[in-house]
Amino acid sequence: MSEHISTGVADGVGRLTLQRPQALNALSYEMIRSITSVFEAWRHDPEVSLVVLDGAGERGFCAGGDVRELYGYTTGGHAAEALRFFRDEYRLNAMIARYPKPVVAIMDGITMGGGIGLAGHASIRVVTERSRVAMPETRIGFTPDVGGTWLLGRAPGELGVHLALNSRTMDAADAMHAGFADAYVPSERIPHLLQALAERADPGTPWEIVMLFDETPGPSALAASRPWVDACYSAPTVADIIARLRGFAEGRADAAERAGAAAAAYAAGAADELETLSPTALTITLEAVRRARTLPSLEDALEQEFRAVSWFIGEHDLHEGIRAQVIDKDRNPKWDPPTLDDVPAGLAERVLVEQLHDPVWPAASAG
Repeated sequence: MSEHISTGVADGVGRLTLQRPQALNALSYEMIRSITSVFEAWRHDPEVSLVVLDGAGERGFCAGGDVRELYGYTTGGHAAEALRFFRDEYRLNAMIARYPKPVVAIMDGITMGGGIGLAGHASIRVVTERSRVAMPETRIGFTPDVGGTWLLGRAPGELGVHLALNSRTMDAADAMHAGFADAYVPSERIPHLLQALAERADPGTPWEIVMLFDETPGPSALAASRPWVDACYSAPTVADIIARLRGFAEGRADAAERAGAAAAAYAAGAADELETLSPTALTITLEAVRRARTLPSLEDALEQEFRAVSWFIGEHDLHEGIRAQVIDKDRNPKWDPPTLDDVPAGLAERVLVEQLHDPVWPAASAG
């Protein structure tokens, strides 16, 4: 068992807590294997009728996978270990989604990347006023995975494309609107929620208990942005999306109303941001989210993500993105190719379709 998770069973509740607060509970391979073992053990344990998944500390549930560990794998000639990491992580994500017992995930604080893989597929996903939810992979020259494209592809309108390309961070209201969370419970009430789940009495269900603590988080800025997001992010290519964002911003720059001016400023900022990110990662991410909308199951989305990840781990931009953002922290990545025009035609389709390595699941058991 990893020292970075703790477990306990009491009153029919199995509680699994990520215990790596100094690293925002980032997931190492050891943690993924231990979490998987716990879920496998509790599947048939008559003492466990409900699982609560949370993280230690007040800063975050889980900031994602351990990017430094991934960097060590991909730059040290250990691609096989990296692929093992992703296969086992994706199997865990799917296990949580299909788990036969209710899983209540407490997404308090930062919940990003691999944290979405754990909490985003749970039966009941709870956010608080401290929640900051995102799939931030494009910032490191990567693409959303852990079933993130499945969730992003099902967000209203083109919000999922915007969230994916710009790695936009959601608050509680945004996460609920986008379909990444189900209930809002103020952080000060989380201990009372956990107590109520432990003291539940039939026929009360976990969802009914969570609803006793559920409050309205306030308006979603993401929802308010949807008209212009839909108009801009429905463009066929990343370059066209940037052009539409520029056109919208320029057209609304002189808007008298405050909301219009704010939207114009945000759209201009979104375009500026896209021009700083990896052209390759953006191109593949756009295609991945749109393809995920047509896939029949989470497992199919995870397989598509694995094909993309299998390709990315040997590519310059992932290594350079992690170096610039996490290792050296100079925030000055040098992408290759450097512009959207230089990305080879058909690259995204090839990366998402071509099976470079053994799949996450044999064909007979997928879906």
